[in-house]
Order: sequence, then C-alpha cells, then structure tokens
Amino acid sequence: MNDLFEIPCLLGLEKLVADELKKLKMSDVRAENGRVLCRGTLADIPRMNINLRCGARVLVVLNEFPATTFEELFQGAKAVRWQDWIPKNGEFPVTGYSINSQLHSVPACQSIVKKAVSQKMGEVYHTEWLPEDGERYQIRFSIMKDRVHICLDTSGEGLYKRGYRAVNNGAPLRETLAAAMVLLSGYKGFDPFCDPFCGSGTIPIEAALIAKNRAPGLNRSFSAQKWKNLDSESWLSAADEAMDKEYDRVYDIWGGDIDPRCVELAKANAAKAEVEDTVHFEQYDARRFYSTSDYGRLVTNPPYGERLMSKEDVSALYKAFGHSVRLLPPGWRVSILSSHTEFEEAFGQKARKKRKLYNGMIKCDLFMYGKV
Repeated sequence: MNDLFEIPCLLGLEKLVADELKKLKMSDVRAENGRVLCRGTLADIPRMNINLRCGARVLVVLNEFPATTFEELFQGAKAVRWQDWIPKNGEFPVTGYSINSQLHSVPACQSIVKKAVSQKMGEVYHTEWLPEDGERYQIRFSIMKDRVHICLDTSGEGLYKRGYRAVNNGAPLRETLAAAMVLLSGYKGFDPFCDPFCGSGTIPIEAALIAKNRAPGLNRSFSAQKWKNLDSESWLSAADEAMDKEYDRVYDIWGGDIDPRCVELAKANAAKAEVEDTVHFEQYDARRFYSTSDYGRLVTNPPYGERLMSKEDVSALYKAFGHSVRLLPPGWRVSILSSHTEFEEAFGQKARKKRKLYNGMIKCDLFMYGKV
C-alpha cells in the first residue's frame, strides 16, 4: 500500500472525510486544512470514489517534493513516469493552487507543470507534437508551504455530483455538504428525520442514502474508469462491495418546502437517487413546523438573505421558525446552517454548539441545538 492519495474537501469537513477513509481501511490517514491524505493501492481508487460522501474528489499523488524555484517545480513534475498514466493522444490540462509558498503565481506554476509534462511525454513518445485529442487526464498540483503535490484526478466531475440532481432551485446546497450536515447531526437512520426548508431535496436525499448505507457514487461515472492501468473488474468489485453493505429497513425521512415547484423537483431527484420509497416530500410552511414524535433530528438549510430573500424577511422567518422549533419535545436535536450574522438573536436561542462550514464561498455556521 504505497500509493499516496489526496482528498480535497470543504473547510470544516476534514475529520468527516478522515473518518470515512478509515472505515474504508485506508492507511496513514492525515487530515490537513482543506484536504485529507491517505495511502492505499490503485484498487482503492474505485472504492473511494464510489463510497466517499464528504470528499470533493480523489487525487492520486504522483510526486511529492519541496520547491521554491520554477526549476525545482519543473524537474519535480518532469520526474513523473507520465507514460504509465497518459497515452500519447491523451488530453492533460493542468490546474492547481498555491498557499503560503514562494511559488505563489498559480498561472506561472500551471505553465511550468504543463511544459514539464509535455517535454517528458514528447521524449517518451518520440514526438515534438502531442495531439491531446483523446480522453482527458486532469493534472492537479498543490503547493502548500513550499511543498508540492503533483496529482492526477481520478474522479472527473466533483464527487458532490451524485447524478440525481439535474437541475436545482436556484440556491443549491452541495451534496457533500448536505451529507456532512446529516452526519454531524448524529443521524443513524433510526430517528424521524425532517428538513422543513428542503428546496430540491438534497438534505433528505442524503439522509436517505446514509440511512440505507447506500454508496453515493453508484449511479455515476469517473475519469479513472477509462485508465489503462485500472481494469473494469476493480470497479465492478468496488460496486458489489458497496451494495452488499446496504440496509433494508423502514425509515421516517421527510422534507417540506413552501414552494410546490421545489417539492416536485425534490420528488424527481429522489426518484433519480433511487430513494423515492425512503423519503417523503410535501408542500409545507416551516414557520408552522411541528411533530407528534417525542424525538427526532431536524437538519435544514434555510434562506440566508443572500440571494432568495432580503435580510429583513429572513430575520422574520427565523423568528417564526424558532418559535415553532422551541415547541418540539425535548428529544429533538436541531441543526441549522446559516450565514446570517444575527441568526441566534433572530431564532431566539443560543446554539448549544456551532461549527464553521462553507457553503460554496459563503462562510456559514452550523447552529446545533439539543433540547430546544
């Protein structure tokens, strides 16, 4: 198990991703800011892509080295045996980032890495011109504190694209963040689960996938499925392994939204995710939320006042919603994601715990309540 992998993730989700990797029996798992590193084999690439709920993508690290000059970056990128990964006609775009490093110009670093790979490929394939008209092999580099990772992206589209949400309601919550919110709530699939601001249904659908222990990547494809050094059998084996771990129980998972168009969209997305028999959606006004159950989990992402509503309207909404939530029985646990700076004041109660998360580029808090 000598291959090094890098799993980028939203800030605040590193521990969740690390826990997922440990459950997949990956070794040497290390959480850093915005990413988690681990070691495994090439056969683990399908397993990670199919099973990870909170990671952004799976990168295989082809070289790791220090660099403070463009020459060091060039030589480190050229040292990779690119012919083992990319065919002669493969397309190999380069992207990356640099944090707290002397090589801080990302466009310049992209150009250097591209030049290094092109030169190595040209030497190996005995040509001065590479057509790049074949399959895409996305190269990604990261430079953190002058240490470089040269990586190949095994995922293609980000892992948040599960394949069930073709369209959204205009203010989408990434599936990886929705899954993280469900996991942070402690939901295991046994309690009633509610989202009264469900929008396109992402949070209840991710809760359903978690409750059933259904791998989120079973209904999509990945870039590495086309790689010559990863046979199709490894992908079939990983899918079979994931499906063998699924549960078949009765669940109480519900989503509501005041907009009937969102409700219909959520139902369609649940059908695409193959959980339409597990989660129920209906038109509902969250300001009048109640439950007859003595216990449950409420996890939701109400409007922030950034795009869909004004700050004043959002404050009024939070006030009415907070009043309803405080009438729930003491066995309920509530998690609410918001970027509203006066959320607790508007909601009417200080959170038991707050966790900083990012919804895209929006800095948020997950306000967590026990007995409300």
